[in-house]
Amino acid sequence: MTPHDTSGPWYRYWAREDDHADVETSTTRPPVAHDDEESTVPEPVTAPIAEREGRYTAATVLAVANQKGGVGKTTTSVSLAASLAELGLRVLLVDFDPQGNASSGLGLRAHPGQASVYDVLVDAVPVEQAVVPTSQPGLDLIRATIDLAGAEVELVSAFSREHKLRRALDAARDQYDAIIIDCPPSLGLLTVNAMTAADGVVVPIQCEYFALEGLGALRRNVDLIREQLNPNLEMTGFVLTMLDARTRLSQQVVDEVRSHFGDRVFKARIPRTVRLAEAPGFGQPITQFDPSSRGAMAYRRLAQEVVERLDRRANDQQRDTEQGAVA
Repeated sequence: MTPHDTSGPWYRYWAREDDHADVETSTTRPPVAHDDEESTVPEPVTAPIAEREGRYTAATVLAVANQKGGVGKTTTSVSLAASLAELGLRVLLVDFDPQGNASSGLGLRAHPGQASVYDVLVDAVPVEQAVVPTSQPGLDLIRATIDLAGAEVELVSAFSREHKLRRALDAARDQYDAIIIDCPPSLGLLTVNAMTAADGVVVPIQCEYFALEGLGALRRNVDLIREQLNPNLEMTGFVLTMLDARTRLSQQVVDEVRSHFGDRVFKARIPRTVRLAEAPGFGQPITQFDPSSRGAMAYRRLAQEVVERLDRRANDQQRDTEQGAVA
């Protein structure tokens, strides 16, 4: 049974409702393509990303990180990247999790012999050789494989091991407006590499109390990386995910997060919906799988906020450059 088989228990697992599920009543499903049917998935973009007009002169790198699993980190990485591309930005999504969920969520899991982020990180393969286009115009992907799980061991003795990903992505910054890194659910060497390469960190927070417990360790890790490896690293913002507006618990978590982090919490809140859980099974971001769903709309609002922050960052950089030239 393949992941796209809607008759078996795999599909029922994704489509089932839990006690806190925010159920959407739509029963529409994208047609599943078989060998004798024409695929409904859009054709991949063929024009090289570098040929498209960019919004910024260089990409801002954002690491989507939380050492706790199951908080919507990969869903946020994929959906945010797709929503930014919808807005006209040139976006590169880097799947930096050995589980490769961001790759499979876009229907582009790597096969043997195809370059992946492991080859970029360990074997210094140029980024352009590992980039593949996706079905979303403007969005490219560097895939991950299970080989990445061994990278932490292989890089132990490597010189300047924390800067491997940064040096690799620096060569691609002028080809994109935003680079999104989907980090693994840990604070190990891979996450350190991602944060060393990043300009900012986006933290998904599940609207449950257990999700708040690890935030202190994450912030300390960010501060440590800023002090020792990447002085330009910023805490871009916190994304509230899996919100069930019907429960008092969710609202209490929202209030507590906002009281601690203030304006750093994005206004867009991501609801818990069945459609968001279904989308990876069809190899599509939610913005393509069900464009009118509340999950898709929420991630579009998040993308708008991210663009506003990227615009402010670009304006600040331009002002600093102009002031430096005058001085």
